[in-house]
Amino acid sequence: MRPVAAFKDLFSGHAADYARFRPTYPSELFGWLAEVSPSRARAVDVGSGNGQAAVGLAAQFDHVVGIEPSAEQRQRATDHPKVEYRTGSADATGLEPASTDLVLAAQSFHWFPREAFFDEVRRIARPGGVLALVTYALSTVSPEVDQLVAGFYRDLDPYWEPERRLVETGYATVEVPFDELETPQFAMTAAWTADQVLGFLGTWSALRRALTEGADPLADLSPRLRAAWGDAATRLVTWPLSVRAFRLPAVH
Repeated sequence: MRPVAAFKDLFSGHAADYARFRPTYPSELFGWLAEVSPSRARAVDVGSGNGQAAVGLAAQFDHVVGIEPSAEQRQRATDHPKVEYRTGSADATGLEPASTDLVLAAQSFHWFPREAFFDEVRRIARPGGVLALVTYALSTVSPEVDQLVAGFYRDLDPYWEPERRLVETGYATVEVPFDELETPQFAMTAAWTADQVLGFLGTWSALRRALTEGADPLADLSPRLRAAWGDAATRLVTWPLSVRAFRLPAVH
């Protein structure tokens, strides 16, 4: 087994907030991924974080492995009888060759060493297996709230890692060496309070970097977002999902 590769550890320091405030993926996404996979025996969630996607996959697959290099994230991961969390990285999962039907990277692919990850997918996927790359854009709530969140995102521009640009394009510019599947449209939704939205914004890696450099744009945003939120206790928050899925060759 190869050692865990070095990775940009941008989330371990606030793993508890990440587990509390990150949205969950729709069940329809996992149902579709199971349908296009060659079987439902095993799925692998690479860059699993606290297991949001891994637990969703467990509703469809017999065995799910969540690969996560951060010990803090794994400690916060959601327990599930069909999910096993392992130390590993995108290019060194430690899994057996040709052992998984689905390889999923949910809001994590932009951090991976791309070609090394594709090589690892070739190694661990069964013939005809599926690779899915999932990411989500800025949320929508209302025109007033959306304008504030978009401005907050722009204010953080000096602090975003360059990999973030891949998220902005929904991974559309990434060349993947497998046959692409036609993918339905999906979206994440949640009935959230203003506090939950602010908590989610507080998990952004760029904000954490800004805080270390003495800037706190979230403190300025908070009262303005609460005012724009209005009297409703909760509002529907929607994140458009970008899903690119690929079929590996039937014969390795």
